[in-house]
Amino acid sequence: MVIEGWTQTLGAGPLLLIAAASIVVLLFLIIKLRMHALVALIVISLATAFATGIPANQVVPVLINGFGTTLGTVALLVGLGAMLGRIVETSGGAKVLADYLIGVFGEKRAPFALGLASLIFGFPIFFDAGLVVMLPVVFAVAHRLGGGVLRYGLPAAGAFSVMHIFLPPHPGPVSAAAFFDANIGLVLIAGLLTAIPTWYVTSYLFGLWVGKKLVLPVPAILGQASAEAEAHPPRFRTIIGLLLLPLVLIFINTGLNTLASSGVLSEEVKNEQWFQVLRTIGETPVALLIAVLVAVYVLGTRRGKNAGAIEKLLESSLGPVCSVILITGAGGMFGGVLRASGIGAALADVLGNLGIPLILAGFLISAILRIAQGSATVALTTTAGLIAPAVATAGLAGMQVAALVVAVAAGSVVVSHVNDSGFWLVGRFFGMDVKTTLKTWTVMETLIGVMGFAIAAVIFLLAGVAG
Repeated sequence: MVIEGWTQTLGAGPLLLIAAASIVVLLFLIIKLRMHALVALIVISLATAFATGIPANQVVPVLINGFGTTLGTVALLVGLGAMLGRIVETSGGAKVLADYLIGVFGEKRAPFALGLASLIFGFPIFFDAGLVVMLPVVFAVAHRLGGGVLRYGLPAAGAFSVMHIFLPPHPGPVSAAAFFDANIGLVLIAGLLTAIPTWYVTSYLFGLWVGKKLVLPVPAILGQASAEAEAHPPRFRTIIGLLLLPLVLIFINTGLNTLASSGVLSEEVKNEQWFQVLRTIGETPVALLIAVLVAVYVLGTRRGKNAGAIEKLLESSLGPVCSVILITGAGGMFGGVLRASGIGAALADVLGNLGIPLILAGFLISAILRIAQGSATVALTTTAGLIAPAVATAGLAGMQVAALVVAVAAGSVVVSHVNDSGFWLVGRFFGMDVKTTLKTWTVMETLIGVMGFAIAAVIFLLAGVAG
């Protein structure tokens, strides 16, 4: 949010100190004083807004803007995803999928199977949407095999994360590619070369290791199937179809958007009614709504459930996720305050002339901006815009530019913590407190960023030698 008529007078140093102090106090309130995360986030957001000099009459609008912007993308997605997950879980459908995966890959390879499925689903699907759709299967496998939720959840969540970070058509690498005038095809190749090994080491192997040390119970947030439902479950192909339905719709939207932005389609085609309708149907909230309606019919009405029972089932899915939604929104509020305070612009001015190799500068600037204000998108786009002139004059080979895109994207994911709405989303869905989320999710995201940068740097060097 840009505050008209107000200019930040504090420099980068004081702003960084305020941001650091606010994070430390927030952690103290939640971990030591056991204050509820929602209340603590609102208190710290309010205090940070005043401390950074935001005009008093703009403090509440800034807070509401950060909260509302986050909820605009999260609330419908989580609410509809929870409904779909509750229907699939309580019908016995999630158990059917779990049994199939275990039958094909074996019990020991179940975490790998979940991660592999998430990598495939994560190609066209945004991180949060894919994770919400995949959760009932993850929870069902964890229930069936035991060993805690992290052993199965982290490989899946990490898979969606690496695909979202490194690969087009996700918005981060696409926007960076636009800034650098990079070839999308080469960015896709560099992203795949980075994402697959990074997932295997930092999400799959790390998830297995953490899962042994921290055996957390499987959350009951999506409910459980009754003995009768498990005795008469839906068919495997029915459940696969239901889970693939929103993914296919979203993929259509993603594909059409990519074709439109790349200039493949003419302006006349882009203005056609059928084109606009297909794009709308493929928007994530609409795709999930369609999936919920189909699931209600296929797993409810057609199987003999009356309208009252279905309504109660859907209603019961919303209560447990209200906390997830509100706390995630409050995390967005805190990040919004930090962005409105001008910390990103101040840091960009200071970091603009680091005098270090271009690819390392891109990673570091992106990482520091990410840590400071929470938004990966803001960190990535700010960094890309900052170093784009240097990239344009550097005379780099095509694959080197693609590697730069991946390096900047890697920086934008490190150290996901309390000013990142995704931190709260994952922590609450997996039933983790703040301390545990820091030890698991934050560490994993940092490993993803660091290893992703290392691979991008190797690609950059090899492309330079070959060129």
